[in-house]
Amino acid sequence: MTYTPSHISPSASDLTAAIDRNALWSVDRAASPLIGTAIHNGHALRDEVAAIMGLDAAGRLREEDPFTAYAVRDVPNRIIFHRSRFEIDLNRDAEGAVYLRPEQAWGLDIWAQRPEDALVKRSLDVHAAYYAMLHQMLSAIAAEHGQFVLLDIHSYNHRRNGPDGDPTPEADAPQINIGTISMDRARWAHVVDPFMESLRGFSFRGQPMDVRENIAFEGRGEQTRFVHANFPDSGCAIAIEFKKFFMDEWTGEPDIEALEAMRAMITASLPVLLDSLKASA
Repeated sequence: MTYTPSHISPSASDLTAAIDRNALWSVDRAASPLIGTAIHNGHALRDEVAAIMGLDAAGRLREEDPFTAYAVRDVPNRIIFHRSRFEIDLNRDAEGAVYLRPEQAWGLDIWAQRPEDALVKRSLDVHAAYYAMLHQMLSAIAAEHGQFVLLDIHSYNHRRNGPDGDPTPEADAPQINIGTISMDRARWAHVVDPFMESLRGFSFRGQPMDVRENIAFEGRGEQTRFVHANFPDSGCAIAIEFKKFFMDEWTGEPDIEALEAMRAMITASLPVLLDSLKASA
């Protein structure tokens, strides 16, 4: 399928909608077995974290996954996390979910002042609350539909040598990296394989989408692990890493046409996922 721009093109308000400063996450619940999440989309910090944060907003944004919430706009069930991964990283287990050392965070010196234990605990309380909410939501969806698919949307940098430096070689940096290491791959092949073929069926700016499995990342994040550990027979969680071809990772400027294409690719995959689940029912 050759991608052409359509009516779903995002406006500035779509991408920068104001979020209540106290908001942790947003949930849209639907009568569907399909869930989309963007747990690194957030940029906000609560006041006590912001007060001792040494890394500036641009530095944080570079390692966050801005605009990923837009990619799941048409997935019936949606969870968007609004806090920065530099406050609490939901895709790491509790032991590593608060970055305390540079080696936990791409070598970055994050803190102007080391967080006190009480502050760290309050961040970890958010982590625990999120996974309690997720378990409750997925349990209800599994009870209603038997099986579900969770699309765990992320993005990754490929210009770490600077804005004028060489990008990561394409051999190591697919446009879309599908991470499946935490799942029973044989059990869920009937879902994952058609999903990947659906994404590969898109052509963007004259080129087919480069979709590969377990190349830049293997899907070892906490959310997919949690799904497969707690819902081994009913839950298929697919870690999806979009290379940041949809934005300038150094300035933070989005490429609107590329974002529209991302959303269209995910939207077009939804009937494929539903058919795959029905076939195994």
